[in-house]
Amino acid sequence: MDSILTGFVRALRAAGAEASPAEVIDAARAVALMGYADRANLKATLGVVLAKSEEEKQIHDQVFDLYFGAPRATSRQRAAGEGGEGARARTGDAQVDALLDLATLQADGQPGDALRVALSRAATHAGVDEIRFATQSAYFARQTLDALGVAPLEARLAQRMVESGADAQAEARLLTGARDALLHQARALVQQRFALFGQPATEAFMNEVAVTRVLGRMAPAEMERMKIAVARMARKLAARHSRQQRVQLHGQLDLRRTMRANAGHDGVPVTLAWKHRRRDKPRIVVVCDVSASVAAHVRFLLLFLYALHDAVGDLRSFAFSHRLQDVAAPLASLPFDDAMTLILKEVGNGSTDYGQAWVDLHDRHWDAIDRRTTVIVLGDGRSNGSDPRLDLFAELAGRAKRVVWLCPEPEGRWGSGDSAMLRYHPYCTSMSYCATAADLERTLDEALEAYH
Repeated sequence: MDSILTGFVRALRAAGAEASPAEVIDAARAVALMGYADRANLKATLGVVLAKSEEEKQIHDQVFDLYFGAPRATSRQRAAGEGGEGARARTGDAQVDALLDLATLQADGQPGDALRVALSRAATHAGVDEIRFATQSAYFARQTLDALGVAPLEARLAQRMVESGADAQAEARLLTGARDALLHQARALVQQRFALFGQPATEAFMNEVAVTRVLGRMAPAEMERMKIAVARMARKLAARHSRQQRVQLHGQLDLRRTMRANAGHDGVPVTLAWKHRRRDKPRIVVVCDVSASVAAHVRFLLLFLYALHDAVGDLRSFAFSHRLQDVAAPLASLPFDDAMTLILKEVGNGSTDYGQAWVDLHDRHWDAIDRRTTVIVLGDGRSNGSDPRLDLFAELAGRAKRVVWLCPEPEGRWGSGDSAMLRYHPYCTSMSYCATAADLERTLDEALEAYH
């Protein structure tokens, strides 16, 4: 595979489009057939081969235009390129004259093909594709110029700058204009590569930092980044757990189906039929304490779960502070932020009472829990001294497939004060400290894995 297509696929993946190895092979075959000359057809062809959804198609088109488009010269760059006589001027030094020819812009103020090719090769030699932060732009621009071979031009410029003759000063102005033109074009190329490779890497790094930050301490400015990060994590989980639900049991012959399939062969088992096991599609019931101490964690847990709707066959959501309510309707009909605002307003008031929540769940929604259901409880287990109704919680644990409790308080505080966490613990399949989005992802991954 040629380096051009390899770089494009790398940029595409950095932008968030998941191009598989098989799709990349198909793309290489397509490029081998049609080449790079017809950019419009190439864009359409690669879009069909590499993009699997409307979102990925938009990403593909943006990356294609940026990757295969030439960096546009600014007015300052055009002025720098027009500052000298360019190709009409000669210094007598072959290397310097070649750089002067490269630095001359076309009539439309843009660099010629020769300069684009030369800068692209120099940038590859300088490792510009490894740029990660905007502050590295000046360094990589300088490295690109060095790889381009600008040293003879700068040496001659330094020599002419100390001479006082009119010819020497005129040549110094010519060389200065050429150097500035090359520098600005190098910077434009580095900025283009940063947009392709550096900016997505920076965003990925910032997202990794965000998902490991304690949810209860998130600054308002970090919320949008967290939503994007959580949505991407949820898509990966959905892809991992939305595999075929019918699993072949290798080595276990289905005798009845084999005999039926070979009735036309006088019973000779030409075709073998194997037994299959049907995997249960996940059914999840979420019970969330939406009091002030847990609200931030609830927001991201529900955001995670509703982004997993393709992997979860049946999802029921309940919220409580004092009385438990089914909150599936607002989450399904309203934008997520509006739905959470409404839930916190209607359910989040009142003194927290876990016992009353289990009573409400038992009296109104007990049929939502059966042997295929995973119950996820998110809360700190602090019930303000009221009866925790362990009898109902034990009955719930007996009905469900699994009970997973996520607590926003560290384990050292369980059982302190009015916390009933240690009393609920024997009835839970797992009980863990949950402080970050990464903790939520790990817990949901384990819950969905139980259905495989």
